[in-house]
Amino acid sequence: MKRTRRWASSAVAVLVLAAVIWRIGTGPFLDGLKAVDARTLLAAAAIVFVTTLCSAWRWTIVARGLGLRLSLSTAVAAYYRTLFLNLTLPSGIAGDLYRGVSHGRAEHDVSRALRAVVWERAAGQVVQALLTVAVLGVWPSPVRSSMPFVALAAVAAAAVIVLVGRLQLGGAASWWTRVRGSVVTDIHDGVLRRSTLPTVGLTSAVIVVGHTVTFLIAAKSVGTTTSLSRLLPLAMLALLAMVLPSIAGWGPREALTAWVFSAAGIGAARGAAAAVAYGVLVLAASLPGAIMLLVDWLPRRGPRRHHRLPEPHRPATRRARSRLNAYQSR
Repeated sequence: MKRTRRWASSAVAVLVLAAVIWRIGTGPFLDGLKAVDARTLLAAAAIVFVTTLCSAWRWTIVARGLGLRLSLSTAVAAYYRTLFLNLTLPSGIAGDLYRGVSHGRAEHDVSRALRAVVWERAAGQVVQALLTVAVLGVWPSPVRSSMPFVALAAVAAAAVIVLVGRLQLGGAASWWTRVRGSVVTDIHDGVLRRSTLPTVGLTSAVIVVGHTVTFLIAAKSVGTTTSLSRLLPLAMLALLAMVLPSIAGWGPREALTAWVFSAAGIGAARGAAAAVAYGVLVLAASLPGAIMLLVDWLPRRGPRRHHRLPEPHRPATRRARSRLNAYQSR
């Protein structure tokens, strides 16, 4: 079932990307590739380093809250690997699974390590959604008129989640009670404690700002002359597509960006080019993760030690024993 769902999501992403290419052609995709130069690459690499550092910091806080050991340097290296894998493998979450399982094996608790990854990423997405709703409600955008309904829907969804979490189904030993207790404990210890919540919120906000600035750089690099105040909500809308099923980030991002740029009067082709430039910039900035993966996968060769094997025991023959006795009698 899981494999079928994974293939179905990948197929949908392929169809979406094919529809965008059929609609606007390959020209915007080539324009996005050509727009990337050394200056934009350096800027993107610097921004991605800051966002990766904040992501790793957030992960260490959540993991330590769940009782796992995780140093910041280890988390930064693991997050670079995660970023590269997520941007090159079809599922888009393979990197997160890889770092969760690797950390869990190191700590001898894969389940808890995977939960730390889930809650760390979920916290970031919640902050991104809140900031996006706030920006779209203030700055003009094609969806500004719909934002009050979106905000009400978000509040209603949060209320439903709280009510469902308080449901009493079965006794104290029931499956639902155990799962609910584990989820509530994880969220409280890993995210909502007074000592962790401000840092989790701050790092998540910096990550969202970093991704948005990178997209603005990509949009400007393809020749977009729209003001930043008008381009900002479009960028944040485009980044929301990254949470949808995709092929290593490609597909829904280009489709949504083309749509919002077209609705804003900038042009679907310009939007698709900006999305392509953004994808190339982020992929290039994630290359340190590829180097780290290559180093991890290379066989480690230490200095060879030559051990002298013991000679096999051979029983003494009768002639050898007689010679030995004659020599000892002299």
